[in-house]
Amino acid sequence: MADEGATGRKVKLEIQLDEEMAQGLYCNLAMVNHTDAEFCLDFIFVQPHQPKAKVRARILTSPVHAKRIAAAMSENVRRFEKKHGVINLPATDPGERGAMH
Repeated sequence: MADEGATGRKVKLEIQLDEEMAQGLYCNLAMVNHTDAEFCLDFIFVQPHQPKAKVRARILTSPVHAKRIAAAMSENVRRFEKKHGVINLPATDPGERGAMH
């Protein structure tokens, strides 16, 4: 990945991913909150028929980066659907499990 540094020159960014992080975490619920300065994304795993769920990861980011993440997700969903077909969302009430908040 290349990015322009403060001098306007291209800077190569080396991203490190340790073995544990590379395994990833499965989450089936995301909650998004924000203030005027930051976005908070909580990724949660909800087990069927359980009244409690645990936040597996919390990401805090700036509004600019939140918009970049949203654009990247939208583009990747578009590519996925082009290759694999439309992802159908079940009709859910905003308070139901699986809804984005």
